[in-house]
Amino acid sequence: MAEIRRSGTWGSALTADEFTAIKSTGFEPVGQVLGAAVYNLGYTGGYGCPAYGMIGMSRMGMTGFMGPYTTQTSTSGGGEFGSYAPLVRTMYEARRRAISRMTAECTELGGQGVVGVRLSIGSFAAGGLEFKAIGTAVRAPGAVKLREPFTSDLSGQDFAKLILAGWVPVGLVLGISVGARHDDWITVNQTRWGSGNVEVQGYTDLVNDTRHDARQQLQRDVTRHGAEGVVVQRMEMRVGEHECPAQEARRDHVVEATIIGTAITHFGRGRAREAPPPLAIMSLDPQRRQAARVRLGP
Repeated sequence: MAEIRRSGTWGSALTADEFTAIKSTGFEPVGQVLGAAVYNLGYTGGYGCPAYGMIGMSRMGMTGFMGPYTTQTSTSGGGEFGSYAPLVRTMYEARRRAISRMTAECTELGGQGVVGVRLSIGSFAAGGLEFKAIGTAVRAPGAVKLREPFTSDLSGQDFAKLILAGWVPVGLVLGISVGARHDDWITVNQTRWGSGNVEVQGYTDLVNDTRHDARQQLQRDVTRHGAEGVVVQRMEMRVGEHECPAQEARRDHVVEATIIGTAITHFGRGRAREAPPPLAIMSLDPQRRQAARVRLGP
């Protein structure tokens, strides 16, 4: 970072349109910044069946086996038995560590914030997962020095719109949740070939509960940053399943919901737009132009 500062040049991850948009708000890039962390995911939780310990009802089957009648969704935020809370805590920790290393580079370059942040997860060749955050550090000459650089995944154009409207980014916020649900007899019956066109209530609950938990985690992150609200750039959901470890011929379904956005706060009124000039209208009809000259005089 010291070598980059002494070089008198700067790098960026901006397009030409993003660069000009940022410059229009009084900010200028000071360099490309990066933060990374490689984690080995060992214990993830979720090894036990999410149904056991939260069975709503039981019934006596034909063979006398006491099995689950209806099950509930186990979410990482709820911390129920069989949840993936340890995995989600690691995903938060890894992303935040990558972001903190990126902002440390921003500080060393004399930047006041990072725009256009891209968060990514990829496999590492030696094993584990690499969590990476890359963006462009920016500063506004003459502006008040911030206690901590802001981070934002907004594009340069969106960042400029935000500033001109009187809002400023505070930091990247995350909402992550992993939900799991065991197949119960209702779900099995509703997904059979002969069941017809019906809603699978168990799957609906799994998706809704997991997304709701992710939104709650996002809201807590916004509050932690002391911001007023959040603008969301990415909402992702992945669905998978695996054999139930506690019951033969049954499956546990898993949904991972991730929300990434920028927490923002209001700092003043946006720049007022100037009234457009009057529009001149000229007729192309020669007779009308002649009549207008007669009325107006030489």
